[in-house]
Amino acid sequence: MEDISIKIKDRLGTIHQVIAPTDMAMNLMEVVRSYELAPEGTIGVCGGMAMCASCQCYVLSDHELPEMQDDEEAMLGEAFYVKNNSRLGCQIQMTPEMYGLEVELAPES
Repeated sequence: MEDISIKIKDRLGTIHQVIAPTDMAMNLMEVVRSYELAPEGTIGVCGGMAMCASCQCYVLSDHELPEMQDDEEAMLGEAFYVKNNSRLGCQIQMTPEMYGLEVELAPES
């Protein structure tokens, strides 16, 4: 496995080019937390269980993501600031196919 490079636009508009490991079963929300790109307690509040939408992001790149599961779709149905390209970061696994992924963190609700 290899590390991949991804771009994350934080809630203040700053773009961060970060390296994400693909051999640790990490998801995007965990990468954001590990780089401290959002204040403590404002992202991944539910621990990555698709139950809070605090890790909602907008996928800006043209990556083919895994199909949205029912729990993610239901949570986004209740979230604020949802767009057509909204996904929960906790549901996007860091795999080699995600190389070059570009996302923007949704505003805090």
